[in-house]
Amino acid sequence: MTTHLTRIKARLSIHAHRKVRGLLEGEYAAIHVGRGIDFNDLREYVRGDDVKDIDWKASARSRQVLIKRYVAERKHTVMLCVSTGRSMAAMNDAAVSKRELAVLVSGLMGLLAVRHGDVVGLVHGDAVRRHTGPAKGGEVHLERLLGATHDAITPGGPPADLSALLRHVVRTVRRRTILVVVSDETSLSVESADLLRRLTAQHEVLFLTLGDLDPTQPAVADRRLVDVDTAAEVPGWLRHDRVLRRELAELVGSEEQQLRRRLEQLGVVHERVHNADSAISAVFRLLERHRHARRR
Repeated sequence: MTTHLTRIKARLSIHAHRKVRGLLEGEYAAIHVGRGIDFNDLREYVRGDDVKDIDWKASARSRQVLIKRYVAERKHTVMLCVSTGRSMAAMNDAAVSKRELAVLVSGLMGLLAVRHGDVVGLVHGDAVRRHTGPAKGGEVHLERLLGATHDAITPGGPPADLSALLRHVVRTVRRRTILVVVSDETSLSVESADLLRRLTAQHEVLFLTLGDLDPTQPAVADRRLVDVDTAAEVPGWLRHDRVLRRELAELVGSEEQQLRRRLEQLGVVHERVHNADSAISAVFRLLERHRHARRR
């Protein structure tokens, strides 16, 4: 049953970095600011504790500095928002399946939430259809969501439409969430930017992008390449043009910088995922930047 999650957990066990282990043990920013409202107990003050938590009366009675500890409100909703248009069935800029990467990064975010005791939901879609999976807890539910994401991405499916997907989120997702957008868009339309601005007013929005394959790279220059969106074969002469390779690299780099700047202006934390080996680090950087952004 847990096909996708089994592979994700196996990759996590390989990538046993201390910070990543800490990340999976609970180090991400909550969508509700504060230390919690339910008093739990007292403990002795240690350097680095917030002085606002010191219980001065209890400290005077015991003749040692004590701080109050609270039970934080931890149950949140993480909504995975995955663009499942046919372009996601292609290879990315590292010659890796974008569908597999989309499932991987979605599974990492979902597994993190499940281990926190939070609930995970899914919104996915393309230019023709949009679907919403209810937010629930548990790995079995998460596996179903990942399976739905994987099955929705096919080379023969409708084209991607990020704006339509975000409009669907605006209409249907009423509860405050951590919204994780997974897309292969290289730029933001005016409508998509406006929709993201509306979503950031209610939700914490995180954005993960998967780049497109560069057909001029030497590693794929001798392979038969077909454009998923047009079903047209990429001409062989086009894939050996050094000038075109340089110009394409400059264009892709410029688009990525513009996308990053636009998302920063909107207050949306962004990371680009290139392959499965770096996906965990990319997710960690995303959450680390999100946590720091919340502190500013």
